[in-house]
Amino acid sequence: MTADGGLPGDSFAAIVLAAGHAVRFGSDKLSAPLDGVPLLTHAIRAARAAPVVKVVVVTRPGLTLEPWPGEPAVEVVRLASTALSDTLKAGIAAAGNAKGAFVFLGDMPRIPPGLAASLAAAIGPAYAAMPHQGGRPGHPVLLSSRAFADIYALTGDEGAGRLLRRRDDVIFVDCTDPAIHFDVDRPDDLARFAGPS
Repeated sequence: MTADGGLPGDSFAAIVLAAGHAVRFGSDKLSAPLDGVPLLTHAIRAARAAPVVKVVVVTRPGLTLEPWPGEPAVEVVRLASTALSDTLKAGIAAAGNAKGAFVFLGDMPRIPPGLAASLAAAIGPAYAAMPHQGGRPGHPVLLSSRAFADIYALTGDEGAGRLLRRRDDVIFVDCTDPAIHFDVDRPDDLARFAGPS
């Protein structure tokens, strides 16, 4: 990071979206244990393993997060709104002048190691880069800084998907691991993810 707390212009940031209320789960999903740690911990670990200088966790007030010493730094942004667009915009704002931002979801615990680095290597001048498996795109998504202004125009529960679907300058990186599609919606889903990743 630069002396004023900003990011070098050639650096990536990571955003972990974790502000939802998990209605279908029925309780505090992101704090539910998986392999002995909160579910959200897995997403933050994946984000920290990406080629980034900063990780921004956008979450709701009241969610307890463990400290994350060392590098890359983990910044927590508390947001009362659960609208996906507001969460994404808050993360992009905290990413500052990064040349791009990875978007991780807090309830996706098994992102393959090395995938984020592959996206970073592939994006070049493209608008975004996404993993692709079984004919479908997945997460994380790497947004170039060119996408940031469009993110600020989103409203309600609209995410970046609509923006990406209508563009022809999105790079798709082949991935063999279906975990890029799997999130935790209900307590039973935790059993599916338990054990070695």
